Amino acid sequence: MSTLLPFTFVPRLTFVPRRLASGLAMGLLLASVTSGCSMLATETTQQSRKAAPAKALGNAEYETYMLANELFAGMTPTRHARYAVAGFVPADTLAHNSENQQPLMLLGHQLEQGLVTEAAKRGFTAQEFRLTNDIIMSDNSDRVLSRQIDQLSALNRVDFYITGTLVHQQGGAMVNAKIIDVRTKDVVAAATRFFPAGLFWNEEQVTTRNGRLYRTENKG
Repeated sequence: MSTLLPFTFVPRLTFVPRRLASGLAMGLLLASVTSGCSMLATETTQQSRKAAPAKALGNAEYETYMLANELFAGMTPTRHARYAVAGFVPADTLAHNSENQQPLMLLGHQLEQGLVTEAAKRGFTAQEFRLTNDIIMSDNSDRVLSRQIDQLSALNRVDFYITGTLVHQQGGAMVNAKIIDVRTKDVVAAATRFFPAGLFWNEEQVTTRNGRLYRTENKG
């Protein structure tokens, strides 16, 4: 009489050559790295898109910040160096003309105030040369800034001037900023950036240029 032996299943092992296994592992690693780089590139692109404003109106702060990034890129703040920021004026006249009514007529004043903020935020010591000796009080306001020379306090030593010029053109103005060593008159840093005309006001159909009225049409 024959006896049936119990059946035992033995799984079949598949032999994978060492080179093939190494290649598969390297492929998985490259796929993972490529996926990670793609995600990082996507996030970087999204962040850059968020950093750039969609419209010019109301973004004078952003444009000033970008100008300051280029201007101060090679400068290192020190405890003893003092900076004074002066106004930005048209390159052809070197003087502000309040009668020249156009969208960027206040850009020179905004650049002066904005670069004081940007310099202080970066650790540079900015001097306020329009500071008065006392608080000036009137019926409806009080202030400590003035353009009257006899009201100003003594100015401390200034090592660098921050100033620049404006070149107005269609659609905006080219801003040329510079940092000047007071003692040597050397330009130690400079930056140029285009500021669009719609920073302060919506685009106007009527504007002035060289004392003449011009009307622009929206062809859209």
